Amino acid sequence: MKNYTITPTNTLQVKKQKIKILDAKELVFDRKKGIPFHEISDLAYDNGTLYGVSDEGYLYKFFIDFRNNKIYNLEYADVYVLKNKKAKRLKKKKRDAEGLALYKNNLLISFERKERINLYSKEGIKIKNIKIYPDLQKQKNYISKNKGLEAVAFNEKYGVVTAPELPLKITDKKYRTLYTRNNRFKFIASGSIVSLEFFDKNTILVLLRDFNYFTRRRVTTLLKVFLNNCTENRICKSKVLAKLDSADGWRLDNFEGLTHIDKNRYLMVSDDNENIFQKTLLVLFEIKN
Repeated sequence: MKNYTITPTNTLQVKKQKIKILDAKELVFDRKKGIPFHEISDLAYDNGTLYGVSDEGYLYKFFIDFRNNKIYNLEYADVYVLKNKKAKRLKKKKRDAEGLALYKNNLLISFERKERINLYSKEGIKIKNIKIYPDLQKQKNYISKNKGLEAVAFNEKYGVVTAPELPLKITDKKYRTLYTRNNRFKFIASGSIVSLEFFDKNTILVLLRDFNYFTRRRVTTLLKVFLNNCTENRICKSKVLAKLDSADGWRLDNFEGLTHIDKNRYLMVSDDNENIFQKTLLVLFEIKN
């Protein structure tokens, strides 16, 4: 774990955001159980234990300690191979785990390619399938196999909430849509939805990513969507909290994961795509009052 500076030298760019970066680390770990440490897609935090899920079908476990608004220590404790109910490793086309969230004493994991949400134990063993909105059940509705269920979150009021990375073919492209088992919540935004996390009972945080392959410009956006403030057409009020743009000097990578720590503090992680030119970055930030 090495210190990393994500913020630009332009302090105006930092101050205008409605989040405050508290700490950032670059994570580099050796293989454990023969498994490489790469491609962290999402996070879930549970009372000092941090879980990370990988595109390759691995579940990573860490013990994390915060002191004075810093990541004081991060111990890489274990790694598990995601397995089905028969304790067999998932087939390759079913391993693309993208979203992760706590569900009582277990973990929700959402997948791409074979789009679904499953409940898993904290040791990576499948418990059951989770029912999803009917439009999400049909592969033909997705833009592509690699734009599936990128994110998942849960609370008692709304239940399991998920979202495809990009709008379904059958929806209006100017909106991004969140789905529960029986409802939809639309909001105006651009970019790809990569992570979800509840802010409070009726408000959900949405992490979006935008990347230009020609200019290499990255934009990471964090916004609130107010699920209890929507029109009859299910278009909900939203508010941008931060727009971090590499063109403004932000030292970004492929941020894909988000989890709540306590009060207004959150962690965000980047997926290194198993690329030597990219990094796994863990960023601690707080949402300003």
